[in-house]
Amino acid sequence: MPSAARAVSQDQTARLISTARRELERLGKKITVTDRVGVTDFTLPSWQSRFFILDMESGKVDAYRTTHGRGSDRAHSGWVKNFSNIPGSNATSRGAYLTAEFYTGKHGSSMRLDGLDHDNDKARDRAIVVHGAWYANPAMIKKHGKLGRSEGCFAFAEKQLPEILEKLGPGRLLYAGKF
Repeated sequence: MPSAARAVSQDQTARLISTARRELERLGKKITVTDRVGVTDFTLPSWQSRFFILDMESGKVDAYRTTHGRGSDRAHSGWVKNFSNIPGSNATSRGAYLTAEFYTGKHGSSMRLDGLDHDNDKARDRAIVVHGAWYANPAMIKKHGKLGRSEGCFAFAEKQLPEILEKLGPGRLLYAGKF
């Protein structure tokens, strides 16, 4: 059983797959591995699963909870209010990312991201990455009703991170936005 907190409806699956296909087509050869795509739907709050790994061949969807940046939700409501690509904004950026190399940093195993759109092309300079964090663990939702916030990174529950890194891996598309 995946670490999903809720089932993904057929309508939502169709919308996610359609978004992934559109972005893969738009980006063409910039995305070298197309078997799986990560899609984050920031119309959903942090206490819900809103990061999806899509198997583009089978149509299988795994759902996870992920954080957003402090600068995207200054009141800490659990909802993304705005996006930013400005260094120091601590906000989440929208758009297409290329998943890049794995590394070990202050949050342990992590994966770098390269922004492919004007709205996120400073991702590497801003150190926007995929990592695990204590403030993304389910206990935060139990205690506070929502996940904590990152500095713009896609942070996941520490126990789920190895599964996410294994499934997503370098060379793939990660797309984030409100759609």
